[in-house]
Amino acid sequence: MSKGLPKRSEDYSAWYNELVQKADLAENSPVRGCMVIKPYGYTIWEKMQRALDDMFKETGHTNAYFPLFIPKSFLSKEASHVEGFAKECAVVTHYRLKNAPDGSGVIVDPEAKLTEELIVRPTSETVIWSTYKNWIQSYRDLPVLVNQWANVVRWEMRTRLFLRTTEFLWQEGHTAHATADEAVAETKQMLEVYATFAEDWMALPVVRGVKTANERFAGAEDTYCIEALMQDGKALQAGTSHFLGQNFAKAFDVQYTSKEGKLDYVWGTSWGVSTRLMGALIMAHSDDEGLVLPPKLAPIQVVIVPIFKGGEQLATITEKIQPLVKELKSKGISVKFDNRDGNSPGWKFAEYELKGVPVRVAIGPRDLENGTAEVARRDTKEKKVYSMENLASQIEGLLADIQQNIYQKAQTFRTANTTKVETYDEFKQMLDEKPGFVLAHWDGTSETEERIKEETKATIRCIPLDAPAEEGKCIVTGKPSSRRVLFARAY
Repeated sequence: MSKGLPKRSEDYSAWYNELVQKADLAENSPVRGCMVIKPYGYTIWEKMQRALDDMFKETGHTNAYFPLFIPKSFLSKEASHVEGFAKECAVVTHYRLKNAPDGSGVIVDPEAKLTEELIVRPTSETVIWSTYKNWIQSYRDLPVLVNQWANVVRWEMRTRLFLRTTEFLWQEGHTAHATADEAVAETKQMLEVYATFAEDWMALPVVRGVKTANERFAGAEDTYCIEALMQDGKALQAGTSHFLGQNFAKAFDVQYTSKEGKLDYVWGTSWGVSTRLMGALIMAHSDDEGLVLPPKLAPIQVVIVPIFKGGEQLATITEKIQPLVKELKSKGISVKFDNRDGNSPGWKFAEYELKGVPVRVAIGPRDLENGTAEVARRDTKEKKVYSMENLASQIEGLLADIQQNIYQKAQTFRTANTTKVETYDEFKQMLDEKPGFVLAHWDGTSETEERIKEETKATIRCIPLDAPAEEGKCIVTGKPSSRRVLFARAY
């Protein structure tokens, strides 16, 4: 098959858009700004979902579901929160259609206007905290540790599949606690869950950090995040965890009676990741030939392509290959035996390369005679002839090696593209000539942060949690700074 992908080095954006569609991950829908996630892409999301859901449950959380529609008045109760989302909200004003008098189709029935408009969920803090008021009365009701898997709508003008769409899928955790310390510990714990998932499952090294006041989630006291570097040198925020303080508890009057009989507001958190992770997975690892998927998230981990002429040869190969298929499946490895006779082996090789299948096994009549098979790995494109004896165990080890190699390659790339600078001129030059993460001193003011953003389009991605204390001077104002922060241009 002809892949015809643009080269990353020539047009990274076009390469990404073409790859998403040609690899059968997603496509644009009839509704502007929305996407259809195709079965191959959705299988990756399901694997992400399953792994994360297990991690959430291991940390004591349970799933629930809350309404898609939020009364407009709810968003008015927390001032900074509504300000943060006001420009992105889709608003439902009517509840009925009717046939047009002229027979041209359907129209909104003007008699069916809602007494209060409903907002299509951009995030669920308000409706959830309204519910928590009914759930929480005493310290015995705490903590509340709830997550929901849902879709949300944020009205985007410029969209790109997975990275920024009007409707997207995500999970959002919302917890309530008796003390600030418990809520902060929860916020940090969930950040670490996200970082572990990114690194162990997505093979994506991330920087753990805290957002500046300018970049903080609307309505939060602190926002923690994981930041990843894509191959074009742009950053991508891969997950956030928010310490909400008592802001939403006060807005919705969620109080509890302590052991001592004192009435107090609870402390809250929220945290989430979305289908944006799909974009990160693609952009961090893939190449000019197609997807490169870490085995843990690949829909098909091993594909076996028989090379045959006629039904008799195919039957012989099929008989010999079935024990291998069975053994791989018994090890929890997803395997496909592609015995279609309408496409050549070369066409199939190109298809599975495009789709990022980690391991490809090719076997023909001569291999049967020799008791061997050709095994190709997608990450390095290395091919090697293996004995059929104990091949399943060798493939199992190969998958683990590929997972680690993909991570190490991304880690090496990030290290090579993370630079310390001392001056504003050096900072601007680095952004243009060597895109990536830039570590620089900042004076801690919103004014300087905004100036840098306006003049360079770079933002403070986070204040890294592992940033060592280091006395220096702000690259813009020359004022004292106690540590470097992480800058980048970003998606």
